Amino acid sequence: MHISAHLSLQPAIALIAGVLILVMPRLLNFIVAIYLIIIGVLGIFPNLLH
Repeated sequence: MHISAHLSLQPAIALIAGVLILVMPRLLNFIVAIYLIIIGVLGIFPNLLH
């Protein structure tokens, strides 16, 4: 159940990030860095969302 909620959240995050990058291209580094940190933390601690 948590996996499907996580999968439906990723497209929304990607859409918001894409719009922000189009509006303010300098945000690209920060958005990518934050995304990678979140994915890394969730990968190391998979039970964090439970």
